[in-house]
Amino acid sequence: MSGKTFVDTNVLVYALDSDAGSKHRIAQEVVRRLWEQNSGIVSMQVLQELYSAVTRKLSKRVPRQEVRQAVRHFTQWCIATGPSEIAAAFQIEDAARISFWDAMIVAAAVRGGAVRILSEDLNAGQTIAGITIENPFHPG
Repeated sequence: MSGKTFVDTNVLVYALDSDAGSKHRIAQEVVRRLWEQNSGIVSMQVLQELYSAVTRKLSKRVPRQEVRQAVRHFTQWCIATGPSEIAAAFQIEDAARISFWDAMIVAAAVRGGAVRILSEDLNAGQTIAGITIENPFHPG
């Protein structure tokens, strides 16, 4: 992978969820490569969603201290967003016909200079605001 990569919440959740089978292994490999290449990007929204999902929604809960450590670790990838990203998200939401929260992900990715977004939720192969959507769990 070349260029910056925005990582959506679900990829990070799978990286921490040892019960996720092949998705766990794929997510861990993706995250490892992004650390090696110093090319990962997340937003505060992703980190908040990660903490909530892993501490509340997994069948096998990860201890809070472990999740907190992971979130602290990923803050190194976190880019600052603000009111201009909210305005951009409104435009992206309408243009791409996606949810506001997904549009916020795209707006943050644009702000961070990402060339791709890794997500299981957005449509793989689609380009939104100049950024390619890829699903690491179903490549191709």
